[in-house]
Amino acid sequence: MAQDYLELDTADGETIKVLRKSHPQARRLRLTVTPGGARVTYPEGTHPAQIVAFLRKHGEWLERKLDELSLGSAPPPLKPGAATVIPLRGETTRLSWRDGVYPRIEQLDDRLVLTLPAPHGKATLPAARALLRSFFEAQIRRDVSRHLARYCAELERAPTGVRLRPLKSLWGSLDTRDRVTLDLALALAPPAALRYVTIHELCHLRIRSHSPRFWALVESLMPDWREQREWLRLNGQALKAELTRLIQA
Repeated sequence: MAQDYLELDTADGETIKVLRKSHPQARRLRLTVTPGGARVTYPEGTHPAQIVAFLRKHGEWLERKLDELSLGSAPPPLKPGAATVIPLRGETTRLSWRDGVYPRIEQLDDRLVLTLPAPHGKATLPAARALLRSFFEAQIRRDVSRHLARYCAELERAPTGVRLRPLKSLWGSLDTRDRVTLDLALALAPPAALRYVTIHELCHLRIRSHSPRFWALVESLMPDWREQREWLRLNGQALKAELTRLIQA
């Protein structure tokens, strides 16, 4: 794998450095933005001029995503006692803290309240992260249970299990034992995005490839799947970074 950087000049006179990375399994040019920077991945043998033209075509989008992620400054860490704002089911939600005897988490209108014993010591932050993780898992399982009841009947297929965990790049997967794995960050996304990923993986129980037949099957169950996939493409990396901030040390 060869890799180096390309520099893209913006209309404001700024320069954006983009990691250029070839990959033997890549089938098309792909531009991604994460808290670590921008990267363009391309099939081996792609002409450099084609890569530069691709970056220029997507220059405005690239600038916007870099601004949204505020690259160069780390996201504020989760701090016991300090209120913060988080995404939850696609909505902005205030996360606040409360002193109490027993650790618990509850949703009150547009607030998520963490109750933990005072004073806050070394065990407070791990306990808060565990509460948040269990809450996110419960949110996803509640929604997915409804999706399974509906779509498994239509597909005449069912997974052998559903696992939830943070995923680096994927939103979901189906293994050889027909177990579905979903990204825990989907708890932060709009419910329609979670429904799309669930349908996507369930359809793989019928068709393992991403052939035209597969996408036709997805569309028969969710006509607006393209809109949800695009939302995840535009917002996904920021969502994954937010999950890391909330549940991982």
